[in-house]
Amino acid sequence: MRASPAAAAILGAAALLVPPPAAHAAAGATLVQLTPAAACSAAVDLVRAGATVVAPRLALYRLAPSAGRSLLARLRARGEVRLVEPDRTAGRLARLDFSDPLVPLEWWRAAVGVDTLTPPPAGRPVTIVDSGLDVSHPEFLGRPNTETLNAQEPAGIGGEHGTGVASLIAAPANGLGLVGIYPEALLRSWDAAKGAGTELATSEIVQGILAAANAGKGVINLSLGASTKDVVIEQAVYQALRAGSLVVAASGNDGDRGNPLGYPASIPHVLTVGATDRNDGVAPFSSRSRFVDLVAPGVDIPIATAIGKGFKLGDGTSYAAPLVSGAAAWVWTVRPQLDATQLFEVMRRSARDVGDPGRDDAAGFGVLDVQAALAYPAPVPDPLEPNDDVEFVRPGGLYDTSLPPLTTPTRRSTRVRARLTAAEDPRDLYRVWLPRGGRLTATASADSDVDLSLWRQGVTSVVGRGAVPYRLARAATAGTSERLTYRNAGPGRFAYLAVTFPRGVRDATYLLRVQS
Repeated sequence: MRASPAAAAILGAAALLVPPPAAHAAAGATLVQLTPAAACSAAVDLVRAGATVVAPRLALYRLAPSAGRSLLARLRARGEVRLVEPDRTAGRLARLDFSDPLVPLEWWRAAVGVDTLTPPPAGRPVTIVDSGLDVSHPEFLGRPNTETLNAQEPAGIGGEHGTGVASLIAAPANGLGLVGIYPEALLRSWDAAKGAGTELATSEIVQGILAAANAGKGVINLSLGASTKDVVIEQAVYQALRAGSLVVAASGNDGDRGNPLGYPASIPHVLTVGATDRNDGVAPFSSRSRFVDLVAPGVDIPIATAIGKGFKLGDGTSYAAPLVSGAAAWVWTVRPQLDATQLFEVMRRSARDVGDPGRDDAAGFGVLDVQAALAYPAPVPDPLEPNDDVEFVRPGGLYDTSLPPLTTPTRRSTRVRARLTAAEDPRDLYRVWLPRGGRLTATASADSDVDLSLWRQGVTSVVGRGAVPYRLARAATAGTSERLTYRNAGPGRFAYLAVTFPRGVRDATYLLRVQS
């Protein structure tokens, strides 16, 4: 059984999605996001109407189904509502008992290169946003460095799926059963599954991602997904990325079911993981796409189970992703000088190539290789991500993460070194200051062909023909060294400077200099 194309799911065969006929709202509740310009009274009115705060930084509220219809109409009329959507159930889980006995050998250890390595003590945290953790399971009972960020439901049991995911990351070497990839990891769990422990609501996923990000830089594991984007989950992911965390997601289990794009796996800058079998073959169910970064073992994987507090086998990209998350935390602990953008590239580009030579949509760059990741040369940092389009850098934009402008009326020149890569980071945008009656000069020197262009305020995206009337200037020549100049005849104002690359180019590292 695979994930439904209509709703999000936890992506593993040890805890499988039971597809609902549609993406239903969780108990009819509504998510309301206010605009950045909304008056404080709008938030007060929502709370008085019974709304609860989901994410203050996102101005996101959860409104009960019986409250607020007339209030929403008034707020909309005043232009204070950015979006309204149902607080959807992200999926329902059913438990599947395997008749096969638990395989005592964790075959994945040799496959990812940890069978001859000694993992470090606790360092960078790994947070699972999942169905909760059974802290009374023998693998986790009394385990140090284990934190629950909210109540784990059902009380006294915790989530079946979340417990399996957690065991792959951090089951300790206690002589009882499994040993996770990073057995002494600082493990955190946010239970996003409520009710009987089998339903995930958008609001809970958002809160879990932000709780992990707010607890400090670390790795966030999302073994869940949907075939449609959810804006507020995207916003939470981008906030976490901007705060310096690495987000890892399972690619999905629809490779043999039409292979739709899955989310959050297909959100740029998310490290997306597919699943392999014992022979390094990509599992038929593993979703393929241009966003797959690497693969890890995900077939016949021994995991802990909350039911009976024992062990079982599981299949799914849900179990490949935590191997990468645990490995990433291991590498980050040993190489603390890396930032999350560097770690992202180290983990995927150090992967062991399988199948067709080079990167492909099934295996990404290849199979997780921890030993190679520990030694892989670090690329230059890319510290101003995410900045992929106008809505990321415009104050109050849909994906605004408070990225400061490159130049201002008081800081008229700067330089920044950054990177572009196909699918995950195809363009960079920066706000720059155009002085009254003055000139802006921008130069880019890169190791591949890049393009420079300047856009006036009012453009909503620099992609597509509709953006062309907003373009103020572009570099006169193409190549690895470009220069753009623009004289501003009007009052001082901000504009958007874009760095992109032409068709056929997949990666570029560049040095951008701006003078106004």
